[in-house]
Amino acid sequence: MNEDNEKPAKIARIWKGEAEKSKADAFLDYMMKTGVKDFCVKEGNLGVFVLRRGGRKHVEFLMISLWDSIDAIRDFAGEEIDKASYYPEDKKYLVKLEPKVKHYEVLVSP
Repeated sequence: MNEDNEKPAKIARIWKGEAEKSKADAFLDYMMKTGVKDFCVKEGNLGVFVLRRGGRKHVEFLMISLWDSIDAIRDFAGEEIDKASYYPEDKKYLVKLEPKVKHYEVLVSP
């Protein structure tokens, strides 16, 4: 839980994608060099979680980035904050490109 004097995470931006199982490790490496790296240097970003769940044919990735405001997200994503942001090589790894991300208000955080 956050202490009263700490600045809590306010907004979670959640993206989900699926990669072919054979490309999952390479996609994780690629994400670390692109999206995760870009999130971490943006002002207003409070951290990033990357989660992975295996399946028979595909591996699901869930990326949760924490932000201190909608304005910080807008600075990263542009005016259409619900539109997913993709990098040129994403098509090489992903089964499909989800068009939207979701945003949640963070009520409790570590």
